[in-house]
Amino acid sequence: MAKRTQKLGATAKYGSRYGVSVRRRAGAALKKKSKLYTCPKCHYIKVRRKSAGIWHCNKCDYTFSGGVWEPFTRATDANSRVIRRGMEGATATDMTVIAQQAALDYERKLAGEESVSDEEE
Repeated sequence: MAKRTQKLGATAKYGSRYGVSVRRRAGAALKKKSKLYTCPKCHYIKVRRKSAGIWHCNKCDYTFSGGVWEPFTRATDANSRVIRRGMEGATATDMTVIAQQAALDYERKLAGEESVSDEEE
């Protein structure tokens, strides 16, 4: 008798329906949803999803919003950087101006070194 393939994971309930790629994506989303995450307040791995976008830490009772499938998304990281820079006193625009000024200073320094070496020759 031939050995049959085994349907594993949370998507086994779908059987052969809906196609492989759809079942894979659904399985990945279900894994992310049910996984335990680290709490941003107490730093314990006790965060669970209550509903879509609502996350709750079972240790310190901290409830916060996040992504639908994960509590922390790429947008969360970007927003955290903007908030941190704002609290430190420099906005994203300020950081751009500072970087441009540093680039100009560096170019002037290089041009100055070239003119000094030309004069020496």
